[in-house]
Amino acid sequence: MALQTRSGRSATRRRSIPGTGGRSAAIFLIPFFTLFAITMIAPVVYAIGLSLFAEKRSGLGFGDARVDFVGVGNYLDVLSNRTFLEGFGRLAIYCVLYVPTLLITALVLALLLDAAVTYARRAFQLLLFLPHAVPGVIAALIWAYLYTPGVSPIVKALASGGIEIDFLSVELVLPSMVNIAVWEWAGYNVIILFTALQTVPREILEAARVDGAGEIRTAFSIKTPLVWPALGVALLFTVIGSLQLFTEPKILSSATTAVTSTWVPNMWAYDAAFNRNNLPQAAAASIILALLAGVLSWAVTRFTSKERTR
Repeated sequence: MALQTRSGRSATRRRSIPGTGGRSAAIFLIPFFTLFAITMIAPVVYAIGLSLFAEKRSGLGFGDARVDFVGVGNYLDVLSNRTFLEGFGRLAIYCVLYVPTLLITALVLALLLDAAVTYARRAFQLLLFLPHAVPGVIAALIWAYLYTPGVSPIVKALASGGIEIDFLSVELVLPSMVNIAVWEWAGYNVIILFTALQTVPREILEAARVDGAGEIRTAFSIKTPLVWPALGVALLFTVIGSLQLFTEPKILSSATTAVTSTWVPNMWAYDAAFNRNNLPQAAAASIILALLAGVLSWAVTRFTSKERTR
């Protein structure tokens, strides 16, 4: 008994040594912060440094190259570039179409899953999530095939019914990209919202049914407000993902002339880096996009937190 008491006291002393918990946490956090610094912070710092310089040549461009410090000159050049600004306009229209379409689709599907028969939920979750498992490049290639006139079974079927439509035209290419993104990401957001719906207290739902609330009113007046935090997370991820639009227009640019090599800001930065060999301007464009993503993330977080406290 005495031995047990001594061992218990020694264990208590070990647990109560000041700073032991902090050192243990630091040991486990060091690998994460090391990788985070190497893969996230270091590239951003390098891009910022690169964007402050420019390569210039003397003698009408045929002389020796020299690197000069230009400060914010690259940023001013990028922000005054008409093609870059037009890309932002297209990106804004894409966000206006894509963000609400995706979130409403995901919310409706999640509510339907929550109301579905128990044995069917697993199958529907798998079917909805499968498109997200397809890599973005492969998804864009699949839909490029389905959009291309002459080879697309969808276009042929519509044409046989007297409906002539070109999904890759100037007017429809943007909604076509929205369709690809919704098809790919709806299942991911459905899982987020459906998981949140599982935490809704069943007592509240039973009380609503006793008061005479139907399924539709229960879904949108009770369930939806209770999963608002999860909906805010989905909104944040969707907004950030919208600013990274690159894969879909890059793949579709090979199938239509409606999409140019600088169609959106990310494509403009890619073209500046690898086609025009202007890495400083590409770095400046990337930093501008990163700052915009940070500002929008802050705005979305503030908006969702205010709605949550109401």
